[in-house]
Amino acid sequence: MSSAKVAVVLGVGPGLGAAIAYRFAQENFTVALMARNTDKLTAIQTDIEALGTRALSVAVDATAPDSVKAAFEQVREHLGDPNVLVYNAGAFQMAGILELTPEQFETNWKINCFGAFLAAQQVLPAMIQQGEGTILFTGATAALKGSARFAGLAVGKFGLRALAQSLAREFGPQGIHLAHIVIDGFINTERVRSMTPQREEHTMLKPEAIAQMYWQLHNQDKTAWTLELDLRPAVENF
Repeated sequence: MSSAKVAVVLGVGPGLGAAIAYRFAQENFTVALMARNTDKLTAIQTDIEALGTRALSVAVDATAPDSVKAAFEQVREHLGDPNVLVYNAGAFQMAGILELTPEQFETNWKINCFGAFLAAQQVLPAMIQQGEGTILFTGATAALKGSARFAGLAVGKFGLRALAQSLAREFGPQGIHLAHIVIDGFINTERVRSMTPQREEHTMLKPEAIAQMYWQLHNQDKTAWTLELDLRPAVENF
């Protein structure tokens, strides 16, 4: 087991999740990469290990308590107790209330909110004992505004924001920094570019630029902590 600090990123894909993991790895963190399917993590893990640090790929279903518990047991066994948790999992299904099935609505809520609750429960005991730690939640515009046909996203993201506030008030005095990041705009990923090929790059958020802000949140002085941060391109309407 390494003596390096450990960062867990739950919800790693080729966009923001990978950028966050890579940013912490650049600072000599050992990184646990969590996703439902570990096949897509191979290239990301290889890139991180090329920096000379260690990475661990872990399969997890963020909606299932037993799966989340088992995933973090792997992290503790192979890497140690996490110093940083980034909950970056998300689900989005645009549909009206009369179109969403109960199963779809419940699954979206579980991925966008319930999984963060499960993950926080796994890392908090050791953070409390150490008297320090960082937990960062990736939010969205939908955390502040429930637009028409966005209930499947907004309900979970509203809940995630509330969870961040509650955790911050409960555990901030114990040295644990909770922050909720509102991503207001499209993130520049291959998937988004394929969906909107006409969109210019300066109208989208760079994953690396967002990841830098996550790193800065982790490094904030205890006398000036941020609870909520919103990020958007300069040209984004808001």
